[in-house]
Amino acid sequence: MKPAVLTQRADFLAANRGLRIARPGFVLLARANGGKGLRCGITVTKRIGNAVVRNRMKRRFRALLRDVLPAHGMADTDHVLIGRESGIERGFALLRDELIAALGRAKAGKGDAPRKGRGRA
Repeated sequence: MKPAVLTQRADFLAANRGLRIARPGFVLLARANGGKGLRCGITVTKRIGNAVVRNRMKRRFRALLRDVLPAHGMADTDHVLIGRESGIERGFALLRDELIAALGRAKAGKGDAPRKGRGRA
C-alpha cells in the first residue's frame, strides 16, 4: 500500500505535536491522524544547504519512505521526516536502518523529550 503524501501545512503542524524521534540523519514525527490512513511528509529547511542539496535529500527520503513505510509504518498515522545536516552524507542503508529503528520506537510510544520552546509566551 502506497502512503498518501501530506501537503497541507496544518497536517505538518499537527504531526509536530506528536511523537518526536531524533536520529543523526533526520527527525521522525509520528502522530495518529484519526483514520485517514498511512500518510507521510518530508521537510528539509534552507539551513541544510542550497536547492540542489535539499532536493537530493528529499529524493533520498522519498525513496526511503517508499521502501520502509509499507512494511514498518503505523496504520492511520502521519509520519514526517525532517532532514538534518548529517543526513546528506549518510549511506542509504544506514538511513534505512535508522528509520526502521525510529519507527519501532514510535510504535512502542517511546519518543524523545519534548523540545524546549523558543521563548514565545
